[in-house]
Amino acid sequence: MKLLFSLVTLLALTSGVRLVAADAPVMAQTRTTLEQWVQTRQLISKTRNDWQADKESLEQTVALYERELKSINDQMSKVSTNNSQVAKEMTEATALQKQSNETLDGARQFATDFEARVKKFVPQLPSPLQDILKPLLAKLPADPANTKMLAAERMQVLVGLLGELDKFNNAVNLFNEKRKNPKGEEVAVQTIYIGLGAAYFVNEAGDFAGTGTPGSNGWEWAVKPEIASTVQEVVKIYRNERTARFVTLPATVR
Repeated sequence: MKLLFSLVTLLALTSGVRLVAADAPVMAQTRTTLEQWVQTRQLISKTRNDWQADKESLEQTVALYERELKSINDQMSKVSTNNSQVAKEMTEATALQKQSNETLDGARQFATDFEARVKKFVPQLPSPLQDILKPLLAKLPADPANTKMLAAERMQVLVGLLGELDKFNNAVNLFNEKRKNPKGEEVAVQTIYIGLGAAYFVNEAGDFAGTGTPGSNGWEWAVKPEIASTVQEVVKIYRNERTARFVTLPATVR
């Protein structure tokens, strides 16, 4: 405003008498023009100041958005990396699942085949061993193709069966049984099994004895009274009633 006042004073001084003598309308017009010029300058100044303030605000806003955009880009990069890792792990898991399914299928097929062989083989085993295996045999699925029994459970049962078979086959076992004599009468006997390869029986009186061998339809028994005393000796050795010694018994090799 001081600048404008000085400018007006200067114009008045240089105009001299002409300004004094000018018409009132001209003076009024001049005053209006000057006022408008002053207002225009003020508006320009205000606009410049406002723009400067807005510019700073915009710059701060742009900087803020740029930081946020960078943060988002970094997060997206991590997500992309994580997605790649997830995809890799998913591929590995899928491959492992496929391998596991193939292994399980193989185990199920093995169990199915072996169960069939065991069921077919059981009737050929000695009766005492069949009794030992009954609890395990009862756990085998009736229909292997439609069973809900897990492959691992089926394998455990088969391992148990094999364990009992191996235990019996690698030991000498004594059992009380009944055997029919030549007259068809049932006689209480003691039967000693030498693994799964041979068996010998004798009654308490020592007048009924014989041998047993595994056959395709079960064990086959033959009466041999002449070995009664020898079998009794073996039984007493088994019970620790006699000192251990070599005993000769007949055997059939097939």
